[in-house]
Amino acid sequence: MKVVILAGGLGTRLSEETGLRPKPMVEIGGRPILWHIMKTYAYWGFNDFIVLTGYLSHVIKDFFINYYTHYSDISVDLGENRVELLRHRGEPWRVTLLYTGAETQTGGRLLRARDALDGERFMLTYGDGVSDVDIPALLRRHEESGKAATLTAVKPSGKFGMLSLEADGGISRFQEKPDGDGGWINGGFFVMEPEVFEYLKDGDKTILEREPLEKLAQNGRLGAYKHKGFWQSMDTLKDKNDLTELWRTDKAPWALWTR
Repeated sequence: MKVVILAGGLGTRLSEETGLRPKPMVEIGGRPILWHIMKTYAYWGFNDFIVLTGYLSHVIKDFFINYYTHYSDISVDLGENRVELLRHRGEPWRVTLLYTGAETQTGGRLLRARDALDGERFMLTYGDGVSDVDIPALLRRHEESGKAATLTAVKPSGKFGMLSLEADGGISRFQEKPDGDGGWINGGFFVMEPEVFEYLKDGDKTILEREPLEKLAQNGRLGAYKHKGFWQSMDTLKDKNDLTELWRTDKAPWALWTR
């Protein structure tokens, strides 16, 4: 199953870091947060990625194109103009990079990936949030629900949007970022069926978190997987510093691959 990652936004709330690189390339412990997200999926056996780029897309492309040389030991023979890899530090990943426009909204970016998904079920998440979510459990919840889409509901300390959850795990109401008090919110880490594309009506202007998810909820086609573990988005410099400190002190809950 393919994993789609939204990585094209401007990251204006993290402007201290995003002047020269897109937000998903802001580093935690010397590696982009995008890499951390991909390592989480890879830990559970999902290694086929579609990264939807936009703002400063070349920075993301350069990272993957030069991955081997950046993270492997090399010997450079300047006289013979030859480079030899001495110790390979790669990942078993297939990474497809799609440029989806500098100003395209989240739903519009996903719509541009439709052909690459071949009409199959897929996963989707944001390129700025890490979690120790149990991906197989999320997938089982989605399969059992029969919904068109299942999102991971998380419960941080307010400041985000809110979901109205039914006893069976369905979502009866989706509201993006109202005045909240720590209720369940959309934490990304979706599982989606191709049916979702029927809700992306406005091309590049489609905001996934507005009409598409609202309509899916109203039609009884949006489900939730409640995650009570760690989740953190990187919206501000403080968020970035907090995540870096967790990584530096070997207390990063999302780093399942290090355990």
